[in-house]
Amino acid sequence: MPDIVLATLNAKYIHASFGLRCLMANLGELRDRACMAEFIINQQPLEIVEAILAHEPRIVGFGVYIWNVEQTTEVVALLKRIRPELIVILGGPEVSYETEGQEIVTLADHVITGEADVKFAEVCCELLGFTAGQRSKEAENSDLNSAPLPLCPSAATPNVPKIIAAELPALNNLASPYDLYTDEDLKHRVIYVEASRGCPFTCEFCLSSLDIPVRAFPTDAFLASMQRLLDRGATQFKFVDRTFNLHLPTSTGILTFFLDRWREGLFLHFEMVPDRLPEQLRALIRRFPPGAVQFEVGIQTFDDATSKNISRRQNLDRLEDNFRFLREETGVHIHADLIVGLPGEGIESFGRGFDRLVRLGPQEIQVGIL
Repeated sequence: MPDIVLATLNAKYIHASFGLRCLMANLGELRDRACMAEFIINQQPLEIVEAILAHEPRIVGFGVYIWNVEQTTEVVALLKRIRPELIVILGGPEVSYETEGQEIVTLADHVITGEADVKFAEVCCELLGFTAGQRSKEAENSDLNSAPLPLCPSAATPNVPKIIAAELPALNNLASPYDLYTDEDLKHRVIYVEASRGCPFTCEFCLSSLDIPVRAFPTDAFLASMQRLLDRGATQFKFVDRTFNLHLPTSTGILTFFLDRWREGLFLHFEMVPDRLPEQLRALIRRFPPGAVQFEVGIQTFDDATSKNISRRQNLDRLEDNFRFLREETGVHIHADLIVGLPGEGIESFGRGFDRLVRLGPQEIQVGIL
């Protein structure tokens, strides 16, 4: 039985959890003592709890997001009621920036804030009685690959506080998560990938604005991972980079890579900065067949005063020119976002912005309520 269960509640089955795979890939010597358990938010909490407890774990790590925090809170409450000695560790954006007053934080034993790829493994090593690469005296006679390691009593783990801030990991030192996508995942689920982390902007309403600085994975290693996924039959790639078109050499390199290996059924999703589309990118985008690429474009507001209020910088003239290019000269599917309720913007101003966006002709408009 595994000592560690990595769990999360996805919005739908088609969404494969990228975060769990990043944690699993970087568990090091604990990887053989861990398993992943993915659920969906419409499953009954008791059903999820029973599935987790069937593994008889000693540590459960949950990825907590805006779409699952309510359901995950119910699951954690049940777990602690049934097995109070079970150690629950939380991570993810919903518990990384606001920990005070959240019921789920109160229920959990530990919360790791920030990028936990490396820190989660370190914390588990401490709690299981040894440090990475060196066992504690309590476990020095145990066989790491067979005999269970004792959990350290709380008095023996003074360095594991309730709230643990993770240092930014060096991306070039992280183990790749992509081999953890199963053949079933590749056939039936969206494959999430990332070429970079962080966001250069400071929008007041967005958690991504706190993820600084922007850092990129080594391009050669990243593309080698994409090649392995293609060789295994992957067709649906969703990039989670917040600003795919921020660094021109990287974005052109990735688009060229997929163009050179294009096959029927391949689909790429990117989040892009709407006012940055230089000719080098335009030339590549024109070459993709209709419907093969989707751009998620966060406009949020067309009102200049509101943009200043939320510290958002964008050139609306260039934005509109880029929209016209995408709609008239390419087969790109555009998903555009606006937000209702931004500070300083009334319903009339939002309505004008909505009409302006409709005239630009995106295939999808998503309106968020702040």
